[in-house]
Amino acid sequence: MKSIVIASDSSGGGKTTVTLGIMKALKNREFNVQGYKVGPDYIDPAFHTKITGTTSRNLDLYLMGEDGVKASFSRGNGDLAVVEGVMGLYDGKGVDSSYSTYHVSKVLNLPIILVLSPKAQVATLCAEINGIVNFKDANIKGIILNNITESYYKLLKVSIKLNCNLEVLGYLPKDDRLSLESRHLGLVQSSEIENLEEKIGICANLLEKHINMDLLLDKFKESKKYVDNFHVENQGKRTAVAYDRAFSFYYKENLETLEEMGEVIYFSPIVDKELPSNIDFLYIGGGYPEVFIKELSENTSMLESIKKALDNGLRCYAECGGLMYLTQGERKQGEERVSHSTVGFFKGCYTITSKLQNFGYAEAKVETENNVLTKNMRINCHEFHKSFVNISEEKVLSISKEMYDGTLKRWRCGYTKKNTIAAYGHVHFFGNLQWAKDIFN
Repeated sequence: MKSIVIASDSSGGGKTTVTLGIMKALKNREFNVQGYKVGPDYIDPAFHTKITGTTSRNLDLYLMGEDGVKASFSRGNGDLAVVEGVMGLYDGKGVDSSYSTYHVSKVLNLPIILVLSPKAQVATLCAEINGIVNFKDANIKGIILNNITESYYKLLKVSIKLNCNLEVLGYLPKDDRLSLESRHLGLVQSSEIENLEEKIGICANLLEKHINMDLLLDKFKESKKYVDNFHVENQGKRTAVAYDRAFSFYYKENLETLEEMGEVIYFSPIVDKELPSNIDFLYIGGGYPEVFIKELSENTSMLESIKKALDNGLRCYAECGGLMYLTQGERKQGEERVSHSTVGFFKGCYTITSKLQNFGYAEAKVETENNVLTKNMRINCHEFHKSFVNISEEKVLSISKEMYDGTLKRWRCGYTKKNTIAAYGHVHFFGNLQWAKDIFN
């Protein structure tokens, strides 16, 4: 499998649009395309999967470790791999390049195409390009310019040729038809955009017209197959996974781990009337339950089915949106009443806020004895949520986040009751397979 990394100088630099257009253009040329996303993002991989027809995978050095990233990369399958970066090329966990797109490209030894969206600059853009190239030993093989006019592109191409030692592969013209809607936590999910394929088709056609696709193909590099030691034994158990428009934030490898442990049955908390029968474990991931709260709250038979199962001791793991769903419902700021009821397993409610409550990588430590996780276990996690919960059950996790000045921000999270644990932090099982084994058994 030959591979390339699509990176930029910042978030909003055009990585996603160009990545999706390239994927579609390659599919149009009848290549089998495998998508990857650097970092903890769930939205972009869903777009990749929609376009390529192959499930996209995350490459997150902080959550998965170097061996985990190599294993996830090796599980990919296709003729060509397109790796979409995160934030700016060198932006990672803190003030250096650790866990960045650059870091992943070095670990996997992959070439990089730099996507830039210039505005009212010419020679200064060249200075920025040279700064990016010279900052580290990044293997940058070319540049694609995004969201510009043809005349501006011709001017920039001459300037870059004169001032920078990099090939300009072409450009994606400014076109309002390519815009993707956003919401409070980022892009709208691919499943919610009715004309997504039309938009990406337009993008692919524009790229074929304005980018030297044959030259881009020459930049792909044959990638290495790595050892994958992240497998578990089949235990013959049945796991129910909540999966629909409200709950779709899952790492592919987490689901594969559960599939190796036994049978996985997917169900919809919005549509289905009750949990699948004869299950041993329930997994409710993140997503946008607050967006689909009306449909979720009206499905009272499902709410009752889940609460009864958890009250009877069914083992369950719920992340972020899953935690919110297991509370008694949504309580708006400044109000006492619950506006929409949810499962009601945990005593308390969630509240949507206008700003992020916790954001970024952190480490979770199990500080309190409980029925699910081993005390003192540590695992890396990621939080990104504009909500908080007020729950009466005891908090069992201590969360710490290293700040830019070297200090630690600490807070408590993670609620257990019976055989259920729920927390805001998203966890990748490759970061600690014992975590998966503990919650499952």
